[in-house]
Amino acid sequence: MDLGGASWTIILIVGPLILAGVLLWALLRNRRRGPADEARTEQATRELYREENRAHRGENEKGP
Repeated sequence: MDLGGASWTIILIVGPLILAGVLLWALLRNRRRGPADEARTEQATRELYREENRAHRGENEKGP
């Protein structure tokens, strides 16, 4: 029994449908973020940048 054609049908039809479903799910999931979530993300990003700048300048290093 040759399933060569059937496997290509599955790959070419089912694969893109699964991909589209995952992309739609991710899009809808990220749209639900409210202002509080955005503010929390922005604050965490600012803190991370501050820490990285301090580390780059050597402010976090302990002296001898």
